[in-house]
Amino acid sequence: MSSAHYQALEPQTSDEDNEDIEQRRPKQQQHHHYHLRNHSGSTTTACSLATPVMARKGRRRCLLPLVGGVLFFIAFCYLTLSVDTRLALGLGGGSDDSDDEGSHNDLDRNNFRPLNETVHICSESYEDRRQFMQDKPNSEYGQLPVIYFVTPTYPRREQIPELTRLAHTLLHVPRLHWLVADDQQKCNDFIDTLLNRFGIPFTHMVSPMPAKFRFADPAPRGVANRRAALRWLRQHNLTNGVLYFGDDDNTYDLRLFSEIRKTQRVSMFPVGLIADYAISGPVVRKGKVVAFLDSWVAGRRWPVDMAGFAVSLEYMAQYPNVNMPYKPGYEEDLFLRSINVRMDEIEPRGNNCTEVLVWHTQTKSKKLGVVRLESKYLDDRSNLGALLRNLELMGVATITESESRTAQISKNGKAKPHSVILS
Repeated sequence: MSSAHYQALEPQTSDEDNEDIEQRRPKQQQHHHYHLRNHSGSTTTACSLATPVMARKGRRRCLLPLVGGVLFFIAFCYLTLSVDTRLALGLGGGSDDSDDEGSHNDLDRNNFRPLNETVHICSESYEDRRQFMQDKPNSEYGQLPVIYFVTPTYPRREQIPELTRLAHTLLHVPRLHWLVADDQQKCNDFIDTLLNRFGIPFTHMVSPMPAKFRFADPAPRGVANRRAALRWLRQHNLTNGVLYFGDDDNTYDLRLFSEIRKTQRVSMFPVGLIADYAISGPVVRKGKVVAFLDSWVAGRRWPVDMAGFAVSLEYMAQYPNVNMPYKPGYEEDLFLRSINVRMDEIEPRGNNCTEVLVWHTQTKSKKLGVVRLESKYLDDRSNLGALLRNLELMGVATITESESRTAQISKNGKAKPHSVILS
């Protein structure tokens, strides 16, 4: 399906627009105010006839068409808007919750801009080169729906270790396509090599955060990456499979993938190590989701973590305005609103949401390491040249000849300058 299906939301009419409309309306309705001559030669309208009775009747005749026209216009606009557009605009509809707290009338078009970011593909492979998964040949999983696992990532010294750890989880998951979206302007060749080495079907793309949001506090991290992945899915007209947003600093139980693969519309499940309660997830009664447990509600209709739900692509394809706005803290809520999720349609997973199958473990970021070493020692006389260049490619450390302390190498418990050992 082409990217033209990503439509902007219908603009709301502002108070200034309404005032302008009111000022223009008499000129547009002059045919309702035909003029008559009175006995003194002055001009009057049909709505100001001589007798009080006739005046009242005339006013009613003038007002009735006007009121009827306004009511018709309002009804026409409401009915012609799609349900998901009405939700995104805060007009209601499509929800079975009469006590909805999160109308989000403060959203503007900057938050719900169309998904028109440039998607630059660095490399991709649709071939699954893994031989065995869970003790079965790859060919035995051919009938399973594909899981499209979206991982937003960004340059930092923990990036490659995080992706490596996640990859060794995904290596065990059959019928999975890994969408890795990197928040930078240029492709990282090291990541290309890394993803190719694993043999998992993948698409590596770069999708930098727009400059206007980069210095915001808090910044909407990961949004541009996930929006690019949504656009990629739509461009490829994929309506068979399951979408899951999987960050690179989470820990995943392999049972999670068997659970979310069964998603018919939207499935949800608890996520561990979230905020004050150390848990975020649905409240389930008699097999149905009825509410949510989360220490930060903030008016969100769907107070869930990004790792706490999966969406059927067939279901999502019904909503051309699917979106994830640049609104920190509300990304999950507003994405789910854009696909018109209903409480009674949510499928609880993880043994009726009693088990934690995904953990928001995180890794604490630190500054890049600095190794001061003369470049002449980065040759093949030792392993250090190749090792340190690899660390530099990974974004883990930098090599310098002028900053920080000179690198020390120890032997027999004594630290010596590297020149002594490497000369």
